[in-house]
Amino acid sequence: MSDFKDFIGSEKGPQCPRVYILALSDTLNVISGKWKLPIIAALLRGANRFKDLLDSTEKITPRMLSKELKELEINCIVERKVYNQTPVLIEYRLTKSGKDIANVIDSMIDWGMIHRTQVITKTEAE
Repeated sequence: MSDFKDFIGSEKGPQCPRVYILALSDTLNVISGKWKLPIIAALLRGANRFKDLLDSTEKITPRMLSKELKELEINCIVERKVYNQTPVLIEYRLTKSGKDIANVIDSMIDWGMIHRTQVITKTEAE
């Protein structure tokens, strides 16, 4: 676990270690974009077929879903399992690393809810 909080608000003291910046950059690279988090969220409920993911991720095109799944697979977040049957069945599921993103998503939701409330309160006060 990082000690990033030790660097927040510190005008003196050591600079934030480069390894933290690189880790943050890696995280943003994996989850950035309009569709990756909704796809991951759908897969947190369990394995899904391509069509199921297409249906649960509103307004995504098949081409974009295919592209995003390939990127998530390259980043070891999603694995693709092909079942040898007729017709061929392909399922997508999260890897261990992909499942661990749930903690990141929970933190983002918590922050987003607090931030939204603060913005609404400030706007209403003005």
